[in-house]
Amino acid sequence: MNPQEIKVALGSGLLSFPVTHFDAEGKFQAESYRRHVEWLSGYDAPVLFAAGGTGEFFSLAPSEIPEIVRAAKEASGKTAIVSGCGYGTEMAIDLARSVEKAGADGILLLPHYLIDAPQEGLYQHVKRVCQSVGVGVMVYNRDNSVLQADTLKRLCDECPNLVGFKDGTGDIGLVRQISATMGDRLTYLGGMPTAELFAEAYLGAGFTTYSSAVFNFVPGLAVEFYNALRAGDRTKCETILKDFFYPFMALRSRRKGYAVSAVKAGVRLQGFDAGKVRPPLDDLTKEEEAILEKLIGTWKRSA
Repeated sequence: MNPQEIKVALGSGLLSFPVTHFDAEGKFQAESYRRHVEWLSGYDAPVLFAAGGTGEFFSLAPSEIPEIVRAAKEASGKTAIVSGCGYGTEMAIDLARSVEKAGADGILLLPHYLIDAPQEGLYQHVKRVCQSVGVGVMVYNRDNSVLQADTLKRLCDECPNLVGFKDGTGDIGLVRQISATMGDRLTYLGGMPTAELFAEAYLGAGFTTYSSAVFNFVPGLAVEFYNALRAGDRTKCETILKDFFYPFMALRSRRKGYAVSAVKAGVRLQGFDAGKVRPPLDDLTKEEEAILEKLIGTWKRSA
């Protein structure tokens, strides 16, 4: 896809980040990963993000990521694949070019590594990555990488292939300023952990969609909630929030890192050999997996 095509795809429906599958030795398990991506691609998600945050980007070697992107492309059919990208500027440029060669339809530029940076430094970082590739780029406001509205406007003026903005800060005032300033120049994506909990607020701030982590293991439920949200069916949204998402939030909040670990456990419970999370994360206990299995309930995959 060219940048404008991926921009349209990003804004056209519910999005998700497949977990990365590992074998017993912790190596990428391509066969199981392809089966999982193929299953997810059968649901109404126009874009999947390979090796993103839920895909444990932070624990992957840069050399592993193009292989993951290729496997996702092989399995996704007509579903577009956007690759995670990040670290320092030079590493991010190398990684962006490598996943572009591997067939990624775009990249999601995750926060740079470790250090806080001024707006001018963030501007130069994003600009150099955008100008290193021809595919569309989405930036992710989160943690130590928070672009202000005027910085983002400068980047949009300089980088035609900057097509998306994802927010994981929860700062509704800032995201509303950004969406009001940039208008339809960008596609806007909600990116808070368990994004459904914040989806109504982000919809009011001009964000048309969000990335659903639970789509990994209950895609039908995730799509049902998204459709109810878009239809303005607050009663149905509240029912699903109370029956599934708030209990899931309680489980997810038990330990740091469970926003990823609980999702990967759900994928295993649905019959995919996704393996364990890599350090520095840790897996759910057996007791917690039993709680999650009960929560999945009627959304249990039959095969």
